[in-house]
Amino acid sequence: MKYLLGYDIGSSSIKASLLDIETGKAVASAFSPSVEMEMMAPKPGFAEQEPESWWKEVQNATALLKKQIAFAPEEIASIGISYQMHGMVVVDKDLHPVRPSIIWCDGRAVEIGNKAFKTIGEQFCLEHYLNSPGNFTASKLKWVQENEPDNYKRIYKVMLPGDYIALKLTGEVSTTVSGLSEGIFWDFKNAAKADDLLKYYQIDESLLSPLVPQMGEQGRVSKTAGDILGIKAGVPVSYRAGDQPNNAYSLNVLQPGEIAATAGTSGVVYGVTDKVSWDPQSRVNSFVHVSHTAKDPRYGILLCVNGTGSLNSWLRKNFFSDLSYAQMNGLAGKIAPGAEGIKCYPFGNGAERVLVNADPGAAFEKINFNIHNRAHIARAAQEGIVFALRYGVDIMKEMGMEVKKVRAGYTNMFLSEVFSTAFANTMGCEVELYNTDGAQGAARAAGVGAGIYTSFSECFTGMNKLYSFAPEAGMHTRYEELYRDWKAGLKF
Repeated sequence: MKYLLGYDIGSSSIKASLLDIETGKAVASAFSPSVEMEMMAPKPGFAEQEPESWWKEVQNATALLKKQIAFAPEEIASIGISYQMHGMVVVDKDLHPVRPSIIWCDGRAVEIGNKAFKTIGEQFCLEHYLNSPGNFTASKLKWVQENEPDNYKRIYKVMLPGDYIALKLTGEVSTTVSGLSEGIFWDFKNAAKADDLLKYYQIDESLLSPLVPQMGEQGRVSKTAGDILGIKAGVPVSYRAGDQPNNAYSLNVLQPGEIAATAGTSGVVYGVTDKVSWDPQSRVNSFVHVSHTAKDPRYGILLCVNGTGSLNSWLRKNFFSDLSYAQMNGLAGKIAPGAEGIKCYPFGNGAERVLVNADPGAAFEKINFNIHNRAHIARAAQEGIVFALRYGVDIMKEMGMEVKKVRAGYTNMFLSEVFSTAFANTMGCEVELYNTDGAQGAARAAGVGAGIYTSFSECFTGMNKLYSFAPEAGMHTRYEELYRDWKAGLKF
């Protein structure tokens, strides 16, 4: 047997998937740890994780896979990596982390990025970077330069979370054009590193890692990593992408007009286009998509709402600890749309790009002690998440994106029929749910990158549609009314 191995480096857990090359089916899947990974917040608005904890959980998830299928070291043909976007890992000359990773939902660099946007020139930034420097990786690196000068002096290379896992696998420092684009280190107009931003931030270009192909050989598993994981040394690492472009890939969303969604810790709607476009306020963001080539350009327009599964997790931990997520979904399903007047604004997980980097905090409004119980709260939370996503989708439509059909994995919030139905009716489009996830997508893409699959279509053998939700006339009208009322109360 020959397998493809995919890893998804999330902020809650590390997922691993083993794909049978011949059938295209996932034969084993695991995640670690069993409880959510620690996210450190040394100050309000900060969010950090230890990069070594990701590598530890990669090892644990791989061991769990082996308990399901005892694959031999030589049976792994290629490895793919998906990872949490916009984080920053800085390493010294010994390739050890200088400090904890500043991850995607950390808001400390907002003002640094906003100032750069105005000083360099908003139009220049949009034309060259497709975004404001905002709260992205380059701005986070500038924050370290300004606030931790001793740490900054020790930095040999800056990288994204997926780059760090690739380093642990291969022993080599590298990144991709897609990775540079999501960190605002890439100049789209000049097809080169973002020299003007680097000069403005006084960041030496030598801190950036060498480029490797997005989909193609990026390095080979070292003997050290192979011995740790039980994989033969020399296996190619042949794919790397941020979790949202990868989620789109895992759903076969590769062509202009196709759209993917995910609702894990954060909620994302991600559409593919062949045209360079941007939102003037950088509320949604454009990056290089995984299927991009110079001949056939592909860009991903990404809407992110931080407070999605994180809200549901917070509710369960604090108010529903006696119930499973499935039981919470069941409670929500007993309440009619609108939660009898309760409105939820799920913005409690840091600065929200869709709200122009405002951080208004989460809120539940119009709770009546004589009417409402926790089932109403569960319903209002799921609808509030959907409404927040709709707010961003409307911005995407202003950029020319059509939303006719959305594909998502049958996982996380989409396991809830309440959420899926509300999503379809609020967006006014069909929602298709598939038996896939980010780790599977990374494994499939690794097969393409290694030349095992000769086409994108071939690598999606074994992926099937499980459920479909379509808007219903009366329900669509009702959700449109609820959304307008929710939007009217949005304050930031």
